[in-house]
Amino acid sequence: MAAEDDIRDQPTGTLQRPSEPETSFPKSSTSTDLPANPESAPDSDATGPHRRDGRNKHACRKLDANGRRRGCDSKRKDSSRGGDRRDPPGKRRRPHEWQERKRMKVEKNGDPVGDGESSYMSIQFSQEEIAAEERRPKRKVAVMIGYAGTGYHGLQINHKDKTIEGDIFAALVAAKTISKANADDPRKSSFVRCARTDKGVHAAGNMISLKLINGDPDIVKKINDELPPQIRVWGIQRTNNAFSCYQSCDSRWYEYLMPSYCLLPPHPESFLGKKVLESIKEKDLEEEYAKRLGEVKDYWDEVEKNEIQPILDSLEPSIRETVIRRMHVADSVSGNKTTPAEEVTGPEPEPSNEEATKELTETNEEAVDSKPQDEVTDMPELEQTAPVEESSLAAELASAPANTIMAGTEEAEGLEATKPKEMHPVERALRQIKAAYIAAKRRYRVTPERLSQLQQALDLYIGTRNFHNYTIQKAHNDPSAKRTIRSFVANPEPVQINDTQWLSLKVHGQSFMMHQIRKMVGMAVLVARCATPLSRIDESYTSSRISIPKAPSLGLLLERPVFENYNKRAREQYNLEELDFGNYEKEIQEFKDSQIYSRIFELEEKENSFHTFFHQIDNYRSGYFLWVTAGGIDAADVRAGPMEPIPEELKEELGDEGEEEDPEGREG
Repeated sequence: MAAEDDIRDQPTGTLQRPSEPETSFPKSSTSTDLPANPESAPDSDATGPHRRDGRNKHACRKLDANGRRRGCDSKRKDSSRGGDRRDPPGKRRRPHEWQERKRMKVEKNGDPVGDGESSYMSIQFSQEEIAAEERRPKRKVAVMIGYAGTGYHGLQINHKDKTIEGDIFAALVAAKTISKANADDPRKSSFVRCARTDKGVHAAGNMISLKLINGDPDIVKKINDELPPQIRVWGIQRTNNAFSCYQSCDSRWYEYLMPSYCLLPPHPESFLGKKVLESIKEKDLEEEYAKRLGEVKDYWDEVEKNEIQPILDSLEPSIRETVIRRMHVADSVSGNKTTPAEEVTGPEPEPSNEEATKELTETNEEAVDSKPQDEVTDMPELEQTAPVEESSLAAELASAPANTIMAGTEEAEGLEATKPKEMHPVERALRQIKAAYIAAKRRYRVTPERLSQLQQALDLYIGTRNFHNYTIQKAHNDPSAKRTIRSFVANPEPVQINDTQWLSLKVHGQSFMMHQIRKMVGMAVLVARCATPLSRIDESYTSSRISIPKAPSLGLLLERPVFENYNKRAREQYNLEELDFGNYEKEIQEFKDSQIYSRIFELEEKENSFHTFFHQIDNYRSGYFLWVTAGGIDAADVRAGPMEPIPEELKEELGDEGEEEDPEGREG
């Protein structure tokens, strides 16, 4: 994976060093040495005084007509306020302080990681090895990369976690493109990333810029030999020495993949489904609602009739009665993971004896522990207002392991003391019903009309909009909430993978805030599946605050960054090749098919991430998502502002849980 955002991440750091001779990185066939200028002077690993130090020391000695030194800050501090008049000191220091906190790994006691501890950011060599290494010049380059984020804690290198950059940095050192003297700190090589991706997020094309040693025409192959198959270097291209892929990136392309069944309406007996139907009846909009839904209006009625009822009819009367009771009880649960089988009215009290409670608690813990570590849960933590039995049962039916006994049933009492036996008929029937609902979803094939409705929603994102509702901790009057989207297109040709049909959405924007893309997808899909008026998207740009769930991170993929302005200068001024991922199109497509798409498809088949996500949304018994109904934004529970204390059950949905505000932002 990985978020999310794509807003350019700050450079890890740069160090200026003395000049060095030119080395052979790929240039255009007519390329010559770069134009001579102080800012593009080549660097070396050799130590010594900075050549600029002398220039900087005397830079302010010339005086202007007013007797002030040119180039120097002539503004005086306001002694009455104790600070600079231009900006409040706290506001001016805040981004820098945040970057330093994120850059430095800190232990629980607040002390930085010691030099003696192992670190992905520091590859140690002895002084003898460093002294014996031949000093070779290095040049600024752009390294074009691709990776599958599964199993990694995101892109950005840090001390303790396994990251994409950590493996790339180690491979560069192993391939001898970074000297042993510089292997203890990526900043010594001016290591900069273009777009940071979060845990589990993939990238078919991303970039790092840094200074490398190279005279080997097979260097890309040697680096790839040191990397796992899910990380690839596509190419290394020479740039001017002032190049920063972070600063020079003009825009980025992202792709989002999702099953077409995400466009199915909520089950009519789910909490959200009921609220939608109630609101259209109240507003007398049944005809318009039916027209928008088209062929999927009666989809769930057909599934109940043709798939679920035959299963119930095949059961013995006593078993059938218990199964129906278990199906009905989940409607009293507030927002837990449920399946369509549980989306029926009629809450019924649960057994309250201690053994059943203990069994339910233990089973629920096992279900949570069984989730892969890199799986991202996209819904809020829910308030435990319902009995433990009800909450756990609902979660079990959606995500419990196959061999888990259905807790809360009479047959489950006392089974904790016995070894697992053959699956009970009630449990078998419930799992059969769950499988029938999931199979019915996967059989859905989107029509051109339904896909057109989704595209109409995506079109409303085009242009410069105020996306304060599509990220975290942003006020409507914050200028940074305004972002420009150049295009957002749903591929009209779905892809069939096994028994599931997949849709591809591609978005091109200048920059994105944290969670912005996933929330844009979440909004567009909810509008389409609930037949919500498209005007609701326009309303989301106003000062009104609404809660928009972020779609699963599983489907997010960074396609490539774009360098339009730099490429123009590379052609016209530097006589260098353009930075174009299209040069590696064949290799990138093969990599996407084998390493990225296959992982997304396999994980969805195994974990039903999208199925679980939308059932959490549909059965979340709270008013936060009722803006999708005919009642509009006024029908939804609203938070007053970004600094208002966040309801505990909404923290994860809003992306706030465990996260510090990121001044730079990123998608993931």
